[in-house]
Amino acid sequence: MLPFIVLLGATLLFRLLGVFGVPLFSTWHAASTWGLGVMLLLTASAHFNAMKGDLIKMVPRQFPFPRQIVQITGILEILGAIGLLIPLTRPAAGICLAILFVAMLPANINAARNAVTLRGRAATSLWLRIPMQIIFIAVALWGALG
Repeated sequence: MLPFIVLLGATLLFRLLGVFGVPLFSTWHAASTWGLGVMLLLTASAHFNAMKGDLIKMVPRQFPFPRQIVQITGILEILGAIGLLIPLTRPAAGICLAILFVAMLPANINAARNAVTLRGRAATSLWLRIPMQIIFIAVALWGALG
């Protein structure tokens, strides 16, 4: 839930800056692209801090090398966030991030179904997590196409 709140809050803050005359954030497209970048940097940080163990538990048992998967997805989130902010790489970054969000969905489903805890709290339930994941995919694709 926190990533969605960060995406929404950062997008609204950037758009407000646009309203007050910051040209970089003069459109919802720009504000949401930067908002997604902020969200990705937040979520990527979890791949390299004390939360890493919780994320490893999210990876379904059928996948080998869960620790490496968590590290790689964290690096991909950082690269995707940077890629979104560079106009030349934005289309590729948005498409790759949408694919990454789809690829990470099994971990989120696994966490919800198996009561994996994140920071001692239950993972987001599927009825909320799947719509959030769809929003992340949509914002990534909108960033790519805009």
